[in-house]
Amino acid sequence: MATISLRQVGFLASRPLFHDLTLTIGDADRLGVVAGNGAGKSTLLRCLAGDVVPTSGDITRSRGLRIARVEQDLPATLRDLTLAEAVRRAIPPADREAEGWRVDLVLDELDAPEALRDRPIHALSGGWQRLALIARAWVGEPDMLLLDEPTNHLDLEKIQRLEAWLNDPARRIPLVVASHDRQFLDTCTNRTLFLRPEGSRLYAHPYTRARALLADDDAAAEAKLERDQREAARLRRSAQELRNIGINSRSDAAQKKSSQMARRADRLEQTLRAVPIERSGDIKLSNRDTHAQVLLALQDVPVQVPGGDTLFRIAKLTVFRGDRIVLLGRNGVGKSLLVRLLHRAMTEPEGVAGVRVSPSVVVGYVGQQMSQLPAEASPLGFITDRFRLGDQRCRSLLAGAGFPIERQTQPIGRFSLGQRARLGLLALRLAEPNFYLMDEPTNHVDIAGQEVLESEIVERGATCVLVSHDRHFVSAVRTRVLLIERGAIREVEG
Repeated sequence: MATISLRQVGFLASRPLFHDLTLTIGDADRLGVVAGNGAGKSTLLRCLAGDVVPTSGDITRSRGLRIARVEQDLPATLRDLTLAEAVRRAIPPADREAEGWRVDLVLDELDAPEALRDRPIHALSGGWQRLALIARAWVGEPDMLLLDEPTNHLDLEKIQRLEAWLNDPARRIPLVVASHDRQFLDTCTNRTLFLRPEGSRLYAHPYTRARALLADDDAAAEAKLERDQREAARLRRSAQELRNIGINSRSDAAQKKSSQMARRADRLEQTLRAVPIERSGDIKLSNRDTHAQVLLALQDVPVQVPGGDTLFRIAKLTVFRGDRIVLLGRNGVGKSLLVRLLHRAMTEPEGVAGVRVSPSVVVGYVGQQMSQLPAEASPLGFITDRFRLGDQRCRSLLAGAGFPIERQTQPIGRFSLGQRARLGLLALRLAEPNFYLMDEPTNHVDIAGQEVLESEIVERGATCVLVSHDRHFVSAVRTRVLLIERGAIREVEG
């Protein structure tokens, strides 16, 4: 029986990540782990795998349990290996010759084209790099699989393929998945752990149902907190009134009763604990006014790879004020190339042939890897130099976006992609655009941040062209959908 038992497990980094975590992961369990950026999801997976020792508590694994953990990032040691060789090297050296047949079996299960198997990992798309790491984990025939943000960089087709693959009865091993993809969690998990520094919550339901139960529990806890605060305040007032009566009347009984009430108030106040609030920094957008009805018009525009080959051609496309256009298609069809082409048309003096941009357009751009952020600069230096708002104002804005004062002067390149995403979205807001170009804006943003971003885009009536494979996000924001496939682009029903 494959099990991992946690008893009062906690982890303390520069601050507590989680505390007093007690649960068992058994044969039938598919556990989704939900928390904000930097709140301990990856650390918990490393603790479960035995790669990191928790600060407190005990983790017990069943004898001989084989655990495979899929990390978020591609190890540098794999970059120059071919896809097939990278998977083969996940087999113990003594078994590689006899068990090498398993490589093709796993790649077949993941529908990896033959043409990709001999390509270096670094030449593959981010989606296939992700699936390569999953194939490496599976080829070792694990008893339990730990997945860290498995859908990042996967297109919609690959996400659905991965969901079907994980849910195949032949692969129904215990699963622990840390993810910000709400629909993936609903499809692939049956329990949900909301990881919190104090008082993590575990529910025997997939994400959406668990999130509703968590909201109910938090609301009940908030109501109880308010009642207890009022009761503690009442006891304090009554204790003071009795104390005054006792002093004035020289009544020992009144003063004794006053002391008893004060102690009851002390005990009650010691139990008071604020309800945790999931935040992802202060994600806000702005939307500069424009009276133009047509912000962008394309006529006979080719979308080409850097070498000059045309992937597809846009016969005609008009973007009206208030349009929220989502670009869909498999990895590698040219979605990001189209976003970058539009960015050049809006920012370069010579523009792009066939693209007409309204003079009132002010563009805001977010790249997939936040490459628009200077890696060597600090968040404070970047915001100060770019927007000239003054040191104190910039520090306040960065703190609101989730960057504490002591980290605001560190190089941007040292921050996680989730943290860089928050910085990129802050810069986007300060630019005050009226046209947003966003390439996978939710890839590294936690669920709380995704929900805020969705509401900001919709409520502010933002005009945007965006690439996303996050089905929940797309459903919430889209007004139009363009599908790129088989060398053509066409508008489809959402």
